[in-house]
Amino acid sequence: MQNPPADLPDSIEDLKAIIARQADAFTFLQHSLADELAASRQELAAAKSGLQLKALEIEKLKLTIARLRKVAFGKSSEKIHREIAQLELSLEELESEASSGDDDPVALDHPDASASITGETSLPEKRKRRALPDHLPREEVRHEPQGDCAHCGGTLKQVGEDVTEILDYVPGHFKVIRHVRPSLSCRTCESMAQIPMPSLPIERGMPSANLLAHVLVSKYADHLPLYRQSGIYARDGMELSRSLLAGWVGKCASLIRPLIDAIERHVLAGSYLHADDTPVPVLDPGRGKTRQGRLWIYLRDERPHGSDIPPAALYRYSPDRKGLHPQTVLKDFTGHLHADGYAGFNKLYGPGNQPVREVACWAHVRRKIHDVYEKTGSKLAREALEHIGHLFDIERQIINKPPDDRLAVRQAHSLKQLDETKTCFEHSLRRIPGKSDLAGAFRYALTRWDALTCYAYDGRCEISNNAAERAIRPLAVGRRNWLFAGSDTGGDRAAAIYSLIETAKMLGLDPRKYLAVVLDRIADHPVNRIDELLPWNIDLQA
Repeated sequence: MQNPPADLPDSIEDLKAIIARQADAFTFLQHSLADELAASRQELAAAKSGLQLKALEIEKLKLTIARLRKVAFGKSSEKIHREIAQLELSLEELESEASSGDDDPVALDHPDASASITGETSLPEKRKRRALPDHLPREEVRHEPQGDCAHCGGTLKQVGEDVTEILDYVPGHFKVIRHVRPSLSCRTCESMAQIPMPSLPIERGMPSANLLAHVLVSKYADHLPLYRQSGIYARDGMELSRSLLAGWVGKCASLIRPLIDAIERHVLAGSYLHADDTPVPVLDPGRGKTRQGRLWIYLRDERPHGSDIPPAALYRYSPDRKGLHPQTVLKDFTGHLHADGYAGFNKLYGPGNQPVREVACWAHVRRKIHDVYEKTGSKLAREALEHIGHLFDIERQIINKPPDDRLAVRQAHSLKQLDETKTCFEHSLRRIPGKSDLAGAFRYALTRWDALTCYAYDGRCEISNNAAERAIRPLAVGRRNWLFAGSDTGGDRAAAIYSLIETAKMLGLDPRKYLAVVLDRIADHPVNRIDELLPWNIDLQA
């Protein structure tokens, strides 16, 4: 006979007490599970409500655009066409946002998609996408099992095949890649063998990595909104709606997020950064007008002082220009920060914060004085510009030199020229009206003198923040073409894609080729090895 467990109580009362405690614990567990279930249901309802709102916004915008197109004539046609372009972009952003999760982007182009989101109809588990046009050239790629049956060693015979057609884009024309995967049966044991379908950037989607890269570069580097791209593709005989393209963009933005995190780590690990920002009008459909967002650039580029550390550009979007945004991004940064005089950076330089040293930009000073000279022809302004020109002449002699060599030249020549420049500013300030633009330019420089002269004491620093301004320039060009961002989410998405494109360009890579390789590999690439796909690590020929 088996002995009873040693830990059982000896009395019935003790046993009842144990059972009572277990009953209480079970009741508590039931209540906890019920609470968790209720919370999950609330979260699900909120998510569903959010999707419904997005679907309604999309439908409202489509109706508005259709109405405007009907009246786009007469004297006000230019204004109406501009409004249509603005609404088209807003629609792009909403549809990209709707596709940034796990949904099939193909569903966005389905006529019943919005009704499905609102719950009026149910989405099938798997949509059958439309066939690709017959007129496009086909390239066949066969994936055939090699050798004999893996189970018994018998001979394999073909009993069928699966064909998956992927829409590809070669600069200048479309083509279709046919992935043919024969199904083979073993003559001996009748088991089946078939090569699995290679991973696609968008699961069950039609676009190749080449096509996705082309769409991204066209929108964010060549400044072609998706509705314009859709029109271009239609002329090539391929109907790709704006909503379908927007779905692809949203999916790609989600795919590259680990790479953007890796770029951020690399940029903020530097000890010398350039920073700048630029306004981006953001459409606010609910109010019928735009508001001002910001795109920020944080640039690590140590090549001017001979370093072989790869350069990288990190872009960030914010809905406003509050100092909280750069302060949050740079909260753990230590080193020299080269920026303009924006007060939002000041808390980074203050006591009690990380040791960040401010470096001011002589190009800003020169620009302010040059603007006055262009308007007035002032001799004092011209004299000041000549002094600043001498400072830049010294810098041209030491470009790409090691930090110690640059520091030696600056100590020998720049410090003396800086003293003369300061004396010129101070003397000129006494000779002109205190409220004049030129006086304002001189005071701007003199109040920032420590930050303006910081570069002369560290060979890693630059005399100007032109590197950040060059990185901002593509955004300014894009802004003139696509007018504004369609939403805050669209601003975040643009910042991420710009980070990859501009970093690739800084390294001399073709951004389209780079993105094509990344999108082709990233779905199957281990997250813990994501650094292998960074622009300065990747082998585009592999």
